[in-house]
Amino acid sequence: MPAEKSAKKVIKGVLKQHKKGLSIEELKKDVCKQLEADGMTSKKAEKAFDAKIQLPIFEVKAGVAKLVKNKDGAAEAAVAEPPKAEGKRKQAPAAEAAPAKKTKAAAAPAGSVRMMGAAEAAAYWKEHVIEVSGTNAESFRPLAGFADAGFSGDVLKSCAKFAAPTPIQAQCWPPIIAGRDTIGVAKTGSGKTLAFFLPLLEKLLAQKRSGVRVLILAPTRELAMQSEEVCKAAGGACGVGSVCIYGGVPKGPQKQLLREGAQVVVATPGRLLDLAQEGSIDLSGVEHMVLDEADRMLDMGFEKDVRTIISQTPATRTTVMFTATWPQEIRALAEEFLKDPVRVSIGSQDLTANHQITQHVEVVEPMEKEKRLPQLLAKYAKELKGQGGANGGAARIIVFALYKKEAARVEQTLQRLGHKALAIHGDMTQEQRTRALQAFKEGSTPLLVATDVAARGLDIPDVELVLNYTFPLTIEDYIHRIGRTGRGGKTGISHTLFTMQDKAHAGALQNVLREASQEVPDALLRFGSSVKKKEHKVYGAFGPKDGPMKAPTKIVFDNDSD
Repeated sequence: MPAEKSAKKVIKGVLKQHKKGLSIEELKKDVCKQLEADGMTSKKAEKAFDAKIQLPIFEVKAGVAKLVKNKDGAAEAAVAEPPKAEGKRKQAPAAEAAPAKKTKAAAAPAGSVRMMGAAEAAAYWKEHVIEVSGTNAESFRPLAGFADAGFSGDVLKSCAKFAAPTPIQAQCWPPIIAGRDTIGVAKTGSGKTLAFFLPLLEKLLAQKRSGVRVLILAPTRELAMQSEEVCKAAGGACGVGSVCIYGGVPKGPQKQLLREGAQVVVATPGRLLDLAQEGSIDLSGVEHMVLDEADRMLDMGFEKDVRTIISQTPATRTTVMFTATWPQEIRALAEEFLKDPVRVSIGSQDLTANHQITQHVEVVEPMEKEKRLPQLLAKYAKELKGQGGANGGAARIIVFALYKKEAARVEQTLQRLGHKALAIHGDMTQEQRTRALQAFKEGSTPLLVATDVAARGLDIPDVELVLNYTFPLTIEDYIHRIGRTGRGGKTGISHTLFTMQDKAHAGALQNVLREASQEVPDALLRFGSSVKKKEHKVYGAFGPKDGPMKAPTKIVFDNDSD
């Protein structure tokens, strides 16, 4: 307790010297420095600060902390509560509480946060299967509307075309606004970019500073470009510049944007490290870091690069992590680099397919696939065009292949048959990949052949059909692939060609189909229903049964001779 009392006293002392307020990052840095000078460890100092800054005598608005009291001398609450209902009627049980959309509470004034009441929040959590955990996590309840976040008018412009926040936005905004490290576990396509960027944008506007202040790491070039588009649109209206850093293109234009003062950097790990090592980017001033699609980054082997990048950012930063799954490797990474985070889980922890997607699985011989593909395209193109088609004409379809050479071969085959088709895979230049993706989004090329580089994170509207020409290496990738359709509340169709070579995935695929109430073909059942245990990426089938295994030690022999 004496440590906590000391933290409270130090915070008050610092804020008394800054009557107009101080950014939460600067305040934390100053307070922790004083506490460490008094003999407290840095970790304990940060925990003491995080605990005491939430006291009612301290107010945090738009990333700026103040010491406030009302006219009677009593401390004011930092977060505005919705008005309580009048009368003596007892509060309804959580399960029977009115849904969020019926709430008529007044919008919060700019700069303050108005969260749902306890009963309303409980009903919202139950409806959307939301779990919130961490220190004082129960104090962070969801928001009913965009205006309740207290964002400024320029920031709110980014939400104009949406009716209400998505669950990940409504639940993650309060802890991020409060300056807490936050973990969001949710499926792709849930609105995660605005969930982390809008609160950070508000913090950038609260205090003007130069240099790179927000760093967002993404696993693929396409996902980084998509996220930067959102950041550019939202930040541009507020005068906050951003740059997307990725490989496969010249460094010059990226360096120029950095020199021009971009405060937001969205990057893939490899190119970012290249620029950092040659001194073209300084990460020492990063105030907020985001790890987007963190599980995918680990799956792609970026763990070492991510650790190197994090080590170049200040320990005082806030960190936000978003991931579609919550395996032991991600938990270990979060435990190491996030400080006392609030974890928000949306939906079931088990990876399940979108129930808006009608899944068809067809068992075929491997040699039949090339003949079957054009037949399926003709069948679905006719059916989907008969329904109107999202493009007003040809249906927008993604054909997934497993390997780069296979994708290139399928693209050439379809073009020979007269289809307007383009491919996207790792052997293409970034310019070619960008051009193909843009043509597909616009609808001028309605058929895209892709490897799993397009399976996650990409927000391509109105994809009517996903066709798995070759089954992916994992059932998780299957779910992410078909998730490119049925987005934004719309329905979609997936059709999968399954062969004897894919039989190891038969049991897992059957489970996915049953969970989504889809038909399981008899031919698939003949492969058996056992589910193969996911192997450890280093130790294979001998990996840990519970919890992460210690990383192997690399032994380096000295070849120098005397």
